Amino acid sequence: MSKKIGYLGPKGTFTKIAVDSLFNGEVKKSYATIPECIDGVQNEEIDIGVVPLENAIEGTVHLTIDYMIHQVRLPIIAEIVVPIKQHLLVNDKFDQSRDQIANVYSHSHAIAQCHQYLHKHLPDADIHYTTSTGSAAEFVSESDASNAAIGNELAAEEYGLTILAKDIHDYANNHTRFAVLSKTGDPVQIREQTIETQKTTLMITLPSDYAGALHQVLSAFAWRKMNLSKIESRPMKTGLGNYFFIIDVNQPYDSVLFPGVQAELEALGCKVTILGTYPVFHMHL
Repeated sequence: MSKKIGYLGPKGTFTKIAVDSLFNGEVKKSYATIPECIDGVQNEEIDIGVVPLENAIEGTVHLTIDYMIHQVRLPIIAEIVVPIKQHLLVNDKFDQSRDQIANVYSHSHAIAQCHQYLHKHLPDADIHYTTSTGSAAEFVSESDASNAAIGNELAAEEYGLTILAKDIHDYANNHTRFAVLSKTGDPVQIREQTIETQKTTLMITLPSDYAGALHQVLSAFAWRKMNLSKIESRPMKTGLGNYFFIIDVNQPYDSVLFPGVQAELEALGCKVTILGTYPVFHMHL
């Protein structure tokens, strides 16, 4: 029986590209927002949810992390790394004069990834934020010639738009990590993809703010020669100065090193939560 896959939609988003790269033949359902997609997994409307986690230019998608931590705690069962290529899209009413563009629509992260292009080529255009690049493309497809969207080739194809300018993102090495979430935590079954690496993500809460606390936490990994690919602090939302840490370890959870780390950190008064141990897949456009 095929699984139902949810993603940040509508059609034409980078999340849809990530879903199509890993899953074939499953029922796919789009959601308008990241929380709605995560809720869909929790409420068993879908079996698996795919949501953006981090962009190489703009950093962590805080809405995803905060919702996963504070609202709906679901295990991460896989990660998809997708190269991001942003294009300026216009509809069939456009007459090829860039000066007529008065408004540019896209997701806030897409806009941020293209700041230099917008500053240089469309300094007078008004910027409008949408829930996704796909929704921006959908809006522009039905509007007048003064509007443009920032999105990908799939969005242009889905909504009949023309790519006026290609690769307008500010930095060439633009990638986004997508988290694959499941309520059951069962390993994901994907099609014809190579696992690039394995990763384990931990949430660590310090007992109190004292000198050397973070150093002690990191030392528990360092002396075991465990490679950390990411360390990030996020507010606990319980008061100023209260934080938790998200730590990515570049190896799968095992029965030797990780229990030792947990025991050492808990002896320091830390709370340790495993958010997932999972394969990482890299998509190549």
